[in-house]
Amino acid sequence: MKATSASLAVVTALVTTDLYAAQSGNSTTTLGDVYVTSKASGALNTTSILTSVDIMGFDKIEDKTVMNSWELLGQMPGIQLTETRMGAESGKVTFRAFNGEGYINGIKTLIDGVPSNVNSGNQRFIDMIFPLDLDYIEVVRGTNDPRYGLHNIGGNINFATRQGGNYTDGRLTYGSFDTREFQLAVGHEEGNFAQNYFLAKQDSDGFRDNSQSNKYSLGGKWFVSDDEQTMKLGLVARLYHHQAEEPGFLTAQELAASRSQSPEKNANDGDDRDMKHLGVHADFQLSDELSLSNKLHFNSYDDDRTITFTSVPVGNAPRQRRQWQERQTGVLSNLTWRAHEMLTLDGGINYEQQDNEYRRYRYNFAIPTDFDATPARTQNDDSYTLYNTGAYAQAIIQPIESLKIIPAFRVDRFSGNTELQNGVTAELQDYGWIEQPKFSVVYSVTPDINVYANWGRTFQILTGSTAPAYLTAGQAEFDPSINTGKEVGVKFKPFAGAEARIAVWQQEATDEVANMPATGTTVGLGETKRRGIDMQLTAQLNEQWTVWGSHAIQEAKVVSAFTAGGQSLAGKEVFSTPRYISNAGVDYQFNHAWRFGLQARAQGDYYIEESNEQGKYGGFAVLDANVRYQLSDTTSLDLQLKNLTNYEYEYVWYDNFFWGGDDQPMFSPAPGRSAYLSVNLKL
Repeated sequence: MKATSASLAVVTALVTTDLYAAQSGNSTTTLGDVYVTSKASGALNTTSILTSVDIMGFDKIEDKTVMNSWELLGQMPGIQLTETRMGAESGKVTFRAFNGEGYINGIKTLIDGVPSNVNSGNQRFIDMIFPLDLDYIEVVRGTNDPRYGLHNIGGNINFATRQGGNYTDGRLTYGSFDTREFQLAVGHEEGNFAQNYFLAKQDSDGFRDNSQSNKYSLGGKWFVSDDEQTMKLGLVARLYHHQAEEPGFLTAQELAASRSQSPEKNANDGDDRDMKHLGVHADFQLSDELSLSNKLHFNSYDDDRTITFTSVPVGNAPRQRRQWQERQTGVLSNLTWRAHEMLTLDGGINYEQQDNEYRRYRYNFAIPTDFDATPARTQNDDSYTLYNTGAYAQAIIQPIESLKIIPAFRVDRFSGNTELQNGVTAELQDYGWIEQPKFSVVYSVTPDINVYANWGRTFQILTGSTAPAYLTAGQAEFDPSINTGKEVGVKFKPFAGAEARIAVWQQEATDEVANMPATGTTVGLGETKRRGIDMQLTAQLNEQWTVWGSHAIQEAKVVSAFTAGGQSLAGKEVFSTPRYISNAGVDYQFNHAWRFGLQARAQGDYYIEESNEQGKYGGFAVLDANVRYQLSDTTSLDLQLKNLTNYEYEYVWYDNFFWGGDDQPMFSPAPGRSAYLSVNLKL
């Protein structure tokens, strides 16, 4: 393996590719130390074929204390973290002006290259992964990646876990809110057999009342190869369990009275969640030029959530129990042919089958809600399936060393059916074959300047178990929402020791829908336009000092749509989308033993509903600090101080459901200043 070090920088060039001409145009940026293989065989690396990629390495992951691994991406440029903090419904990560509200789930999530979104597109499977089990995180932005279809609207994130190697790494953490965490990662590789194991346990009382959380994760990986390294077979298994209380959302008056309180109505709210994964990997080097990669996977998701939205004693809609059971089985197969130094052909197929159930119960008024009582009514008792067949092909054309041209094409088709509690059955909307042409180009003007451009189409389909996702009687047919994206950018070295990247992008969608299967809510946004500018800079001042910063300016607006009441939404901003996202930081390596760091992140306010009439909320500016002391070659201490300035901010959504209460913003406050001390062992 060849190490490509970024010396703790946020944005640095990834200098190797797996094409023959390793010095060709490359627009990838990295955070931390990333290990890649400079090779001319096997499946293509993402960095070789896509033009807007960011990678975060192991050294920027392993020493971070987070309640959920999606929080790690807050270090990366242009990433929006939606921190709902409702027990197991902790939040998610988005970018390119797709919000994290839950209505528009535009980011594909993968773990070791395996699709890992639930049916709605939410990213709950990320919680199975803890930092010490991660090797790197890879973010692909835009519409030009042909490898994935479903949920790959604005891009994708791949959480790559550690495979192979010989190590025993442990981390023990204690901190604010009586947070206790233990992680153990073990790798053993000998000859042609590699095995990796992981165990994690995390318990916390939480920042707010009624927010205790207890979870564990267990995983194992077993891989075997032949002497010639022409075959590699592997089995991956993970198990995750999470029990958590939910503190509930606060009104503005409750927030002003106490940020840490949990209203009495939410005393019985909580979540019991189980997730499992089983994957089989089979890679073959059929010849010097031809390689085949296969992944067979099974994901399961079982969730039992109780939640109370309002204490108004009207109706039974605000007091709910939601139960999900999802089973996903799929296969991905990829064939790569390195036909010539100037031409590589790559293609793949995928098939995924989902067998899902969703039950939603309503309960009569009580403070707190009595979820042991007989439900007042059953809102949903649905069984539904979703089948996806997809295929893609692309060519990597390199006519000269400094130029890479990549045309690509993808198609997807969906089918399925649902059976509702009243016996009604229906088929999935018939979208036909969804065609997605794509094109990318990267050109090295000089060794220090790379320019790139891409264009492509992605799509959105409706999710959930009921209409309009399924064609029940009287339901109108829907076309898929087609997103057309384009981007131009340049990566360059403004001065010695510095790297920078600037990109301008735009993404236009037809017939976009804000769809929340858990509530049965669908808001048609019609035509939308997203656009923005991404700016990133880092400077390695000397062997001790590294500074960096990024600023993403973005907007998401409705071009043509109307509310159910006939009000035009044209010109309105898509809700829960801030206009800017920024981060900055500095690392100082004082000597071999001491390392200090400061990290800041900020985002702007956003509108909380589609008509933009209820004000803007959600902006923040947060500063974190960390200190590492190396006690010995095998032992180190980490001190992390989060929200150093004790800045008060919160996630905000708009309660506009017909639940008998006043329409109003609802708040989930973020923790104030907190501290965590960790002991790390590397044997």
